Amino acid sequence: MNTDFHKLLFEVSEALVTDELAALKFLSLDHVPMRKLEAIQEPKAFFEVLQEKDMIEAGDLAFLRELLYRIGRIDLLAAHLGSSREQMERDLQVQGRAKVSAYRQLLYGIAEDLTPEDVKSVKFLLQKQLPKNKLQDNASMLQVFLEMERNRIIKEDDLTMLKDILKAFRADIKKKIDIYEEKKKELRYPVPVSVHPGEQGAEGKTTNLPVETYKMKNIPHGYCVILNNYIFNNPKYNRKGTVKDGEAVKRVFQWLQFETVEHMDLEAKEIYEKVKEYSKRDHRNMDCFVCFIFSHGEKQKIKGIDDEFVNIKDLVSCFSGSNCPSLAGKPKVFFIQACQGSVGHPAVAVEADFSGHLETDATPPTSIPDLADILIGMSTVEDYLSFRRTESGSVYIQCLCDKMELLCPQGVDLLTILTTVNEEVGGKEFKVWDQMPGGKLEKQMPQIITTLRKQLIFEIPQGQPIKE
Repeated sequence: MNTDFHKLLFEVSEALVTDELAALKFLSLDHVPMRKLEAIQEPKAFFEVLQEKDMIEAGDLAFLRELLYRIGRIDLLAAHLGSSREQMERDLQVQGRAKVSAYRQLLYGIAEDLTPEDVKSVKFLLQKQLPKNKLQDNASMLQVFLEMERNRIIKEDDLTMLKDILKAFRADIKKKIDIYEEKKKELRYPVPVSVHPGEQGAEGKTTNLPVETYKMKNIPHGYCVILNNYIFNNPKYNRKGTVKDGEAVKRVFQWLQFETVEHMDLEAKEIYEKVKEYSKRDHRNMDCFVCFIFSHGEKQKIKGIDDEFVNIKDLVSCFSGSNCPSLAGKPKVFFIQACQGSVGHPAVAVEADFSGHLETDATPPTSIPDLADILIGMSTVEDYLSFRRTESGSVYIQCLCDKMELLCPQGVDLLTILTTVNEEVGGKEFKVWDQMPGGKLEKQMPQIITTLRKQLIFEIPQGQPIKE
């Protein structure tokens, strides 16, 4: 890594104080899960996480510039990043340039505008909604906002309670929220035509039709089954790092109120039998079924620990309407971390679930004819490798879990979440350590196959933050 880059981050970190670090963490919540940010106590660790998330790197410090601009550290912008307030104001007017959402900007601006007396008033009016220990005198307004978000008192598309609180003593700030909401209506997230069909208006504009949402009201919502192959009969195929994937999925789906169970090290026949077993269960009092499969693979196939293969199509077919009538009309979701071939996308030293340092995992189907209400999220497109870090888990599954932690509380549907995963994973480059000196750069492109007929939005339990 560039020495000058590290020196720059060190010098910036030395200039930041505790309150400024808290502000930077708050403004980064759209890109880094809260659980990671909560553990950070000093700026250097914060910058390390931003590097892990590919938000900053040598030669690309746009996000760092924006963060420093947002917290008013123009001196650091000028001294270390060669920018100015005027330059940043021009840059951030370019559509798509700003990485801090309008929602985060609004809340941070409100926190900055409130006087100490205002903050006391907000805490007083929240006594029935938040635990007393979260409203102590030393709790900052940003900390109060975080607790309000955890408890779903506020979210990006619902600031009603915050407006009700502020209108009594800060009508000027309440007005700012009104303006934000009006702009949000004008810039409402466009619905992809391929997912949510629309009609062409008189001037060629797309008129979006209302889209139903799958019911998600039972507790538990359904089974989340993890089939995780780590130790193979042939030790050279062992998949280091896959335990981390299992831990991440269990953490997220237990939080999402699924009955989550993991089965380790299955032969090909056992994979099929386990999937078939769950398809025969009674799902009448459940809303959904989720299955994660972590292993090696080839095109449209998953490898068991015995080096035999099972067809993805056969696994998915267990959940057709005729084979699993108690889930008919309900969403069935499969996530597959495995290679679909032995070719790397030509382009982090990581691994691919195939073999070697950067390990690879190959698999999934290209179509699911005659099967409705099924979504398959595949770590890579057909014929290509899928990468896994031996220390921290697979690139695709870890990114998926991070995005679900970030976006499920905002009511974002699964298809949109998976699209953000495609964008992030597809934008990375991976150094594969093979026969080439120093390794070679490859890329990975996940794929979504869906016959969902409605939006799939996972309900977040009231007042229940994600557990470590």
